Amino acid sequence: MNFATRPTLQGFGGAVSAGHYLATQIGAQMLAEGGNAADAACAMGFALQVLEPTQNGPAGEVPILVYAAAEDRTYALSGQGPAPAAATPAAMQARGVESIPPDGLLAATIPAALDAWCRLLERFGTRRLADVIAPARGLAERGFPMYPFLQIVLNAVEPRFRREWPSSAAIYSPVRALGEAQTNPALARFFADLAEAERRAGGGREAGIRAARDHFYRGRPAEQIERFLAQPVRDASGSAHAGLLAAHDLAGYEGSVEEPVAASYRGARFWKCPTWSQGPVLLQQLRLLEGFDLGAMGRGSADTLHTWIEVAKLAFADREGCYADPRFAKVPLEELLSEAYAAKRRRLIDPERASLEIRPGIGRLPAGWPLVLGERDEAAPVEPQALAAAQGRDDTTKLDAADRFGNLVSATPSGGWIPTSPCVPELGFPIGTRAQMFVLDPGHPNVLEPGKRPRTTLSPSLAQLPDGRRLAFGTPGGDQQDQWPVPFLLDLLDFGVRDLQEAIDAPTLHSLHMPSSFFPHLAQPGAVAVEDRLAPDVLAALEARGHRIQWSGPWSHGRVMAVSRDPASGRCEAAASPRFQVAYAAALP
Repeated sequence: MNFATRPTLQGFGGAVSAGHYLATQIGAQMLAEGGNAADAACAMGFALQVLEPTQNGPAGEVPILVYAAAEDRTYALSGQGPAPAAATPAAMQARGVESIPPDGLLAATIPAALDAWCRLLERFGTRRLADVIAPARGLAERGFPMYPFLQIVLNAVEPRFRREWPSSAAIYSPVRALGEAQTNPALARFFADLAEAERRAGGGREAGIRAARDHFYRGRPAEQIERFLAQPVRDASGSAHAGLLAAHDLAGYEGSVEEPVAASYRGARFWKCPTWSQGPVLLQQLRLLEGFDLGAMGRGSADTLHTWIEVAKLAFADREGCYADPRFAKVPLEELLSEAYAAKRRRLIDPERASLEIRPGIGRLPAGWPLVLGERDEAAPVEPQALAAAQGRDDTTKLDAADRFGNLVSATPSGGWIPTSPCVPELGFPIGTRAQMFVLDPGHPNVLEPGKRPRTTLSPSLAQLPDGRRLAFGTPGGDQQDQWPVPFLLDLLDFGVRDLQEAIDAPTLHSLHMPSSFFPHLAQPGAVAVEDRLAPDVLAALEARGHRIQWSGPWSHGRVMAVSRDPASGRCEAAASPRFQVAYAAALP
């Protein structure tokens, strides 16, 4: 048997995984008390807003995929808020902004996470909002033990809190010692207000959830957000800007339940969110890889890894060239996922040499994008904080759930991070900064427009494997969200690995070749970040082909997690990466 850090957990009562172990326990408890996968996902999602405030918050985003067993159908919940009515390229230019900043208030989109969780619960769940929000409210009131990852990030951002953002300092400064209780009284009150709005509504379960949702989008919280964003805040450029988001933007917002994008690979079927996310880029990679005999190349071989890296470069170049909100731009998704197009793109791959070009097959890169770094990163001075953000660190979490009824949920909560925007004092959380993923090039599909969703990196995943198992999986990690799971999938589908934990634990790598979705949109042609556990001879062979190897550490690439259910036996499985020592999985007996 190959190496795994722990067993894949198994049971017949359901399975959950989440970015923090306390959230996982909350999800498992919800299943144990008779809730379904949607109930458990909502409980974990609200808990993660308290437990991982550097990764997500109530005013962020959460794309969600749901498999509804009774309908035998998969749905996508947008969970990505659009640009406010006042957000236009002209408005940015009038403020002297050449590229939307990664922090402050100017990059705020309409908060979508709360709508998405309420929509998931109302349509697919069985519990009241007060039930699923109660554990998160308790964590915010009583506190949770400070843990190393959160402490590290807070230590890095606390000087800014004390210097510029007193509303954030009031909650998170001074940084607690490890094991000391971290509370958030304002957030606890916000959760209590949601529960009270639900209670006052009376009527049925759905009406109560809708009333709580409307309390946020059309009540006092929306007014508090508008007042707070009217005060200019300094951003990474050194300029001070007020936000463009207003209460009427929140009042008019309605999330959506949509058809996901689907494609097949090696007898498996995959579902991803549409092109307002980067989700289809995973499907493009699999479509390209299907034309290669990876099994003959060998698991973890230089041939396999080189082929995948080159495939990723082509797929992500198409992401940059033409992905955008399909309500505003015509994205040729059918062509991008066609076998004819895949065959054409495969011919660009040199089996002996790494490409250093960014080559969209359809569309083009935005004007002035990306900032390209050379082999030694000498092209331009880059602040370490901006580089970290550009590589997708410290910015997202993940959760998955499967229940005994056969339902599955995969969600990727993100945005509303405390390192990039100050907390609204009355609410205890900041507003998201996802508009930084828009471009200001008027001829590009992803150009900023009012009411338009930015093309986000957030990318939950659902699959049905050839052996019949239904699988919910994914990882945090910005642009790497559709790279780190690929070796996991290849293990399951090309190399005969059945064990989820073994496939997750295997050493991995990812390309930094493509432009980052995050400000300042860096690209590092030919660069490949590798975990040090990869075989030295394999890395030497990759370097010989022109890949520029960057060492990441032995356990540094994301937090891939997964849950599955076998409809034939009813057996559920759960696994989570040990990387960063916070993600956790659980299976119920």
